[in-house]
Parts: sequence; structure tokens; C-alpha cells
Amino acid sequence: MNIIIYSLIFFVIIYYILKLITKIPAKKISKQLRILIFFVSVALAIIFAIGGKFLLSLPLTLLSLGIVKLKGLSLFQLFGLYRLIQTLRKSGRFSFNKNMNINNSSTLSLEEAYKILNLDINKKITTKEVNDAYIKIQKKIHPDVSPETARLSAIVNEAKEIILKHIS
Repeated sequence: MNIIIYSLIFFVIIYYILKLITKIPAKKISKQLRILIFFVSVALAIIFAIGGKFLLSLPLTLLSLGIVKLKGLSLFQLFGLYRLIQTLRKSGRFSFNKNMNINNSSTLSLEEAYKILNLDINKKITTKEVNDAYIKIQKKIHPDVSPETARLSAIVNEAKEIILKHIS
């Protein structure tokens, strides 16, 4: 008999909780859920790290970092931006040192332009694919998003123009 009463009480509580949730705006629920997941994953990562289970704490730490956004960029977008910066630094076209002379002339090679836009040089591509890749990167680094990325944005523009000239 007690199981029936407890089950009834449980379902009534669940009913009222769900009814309350339906009245809350989705944006607010999303924000609160994001905060909850962040704190729970950080807490679990700390507990696992203290317990010596570092291998289990790493995915939780990465999950918590992916939930947090830095200047409007998610963790995955930051990895893509890092790859772009490394490609440009290897070619000598980008440096964090503002005193360094960087060649601003159009000296990007075709291979570098394909690398910057993350396109395959051996594959036949269309103008639409170039524009899609360009827009995807510009959404991350456009100077309106972050003024510090103005030089990167100019290099991506240059890469797009070089590839469009090559395929036309």
C-alpha cells in the first residue's frame, strides 16, 4: 500500500515540476541548464582529480570549457582559429609581436590560400564552396566580432580572392 501512495506523491510532484517548467521561457531554461552542467562537470572533475582518476576528469573539464564561451567563441571555434593562426605564423604572415614587419603584399601562395580556408587543393571546388568556407571563418574572426582579429580577417579575404581567381 505504501508503494502506491509514494508513487502517487512522486507523480504529482513531477506533474507540478513539469507544469512549472512549461511556463518558463526556453532561453532562460537553456541558460540555467548550461550553468548547471558547467558547475556539475567542474565539481565532478575536481572530485575525480582529487581521487586520482585524472583520466576521468579530463573529459569533464573539456565539457565545462566547451559550455563556456570566450568573447562569443566556443572552444571548438577557438581550436579552428588556433589552427588558422598557426598556418599563418608558419608562413611568416602573422605574428603577435606588433613591432615585427609583416609583409602585407599579396604573397600568399595558392597552397597557403587553400590551407587558410581549410579546402583540399587536389579536389575540384566550386565558388559556392569557397564562399561557404570563407563565411564560416569570417564569422569567427571578423573585426566586428573582435577588433584584435582585423589582420587575420584581411589575410582570409586575400586567400579567398586568390582561390576565386584560380578556379575562374
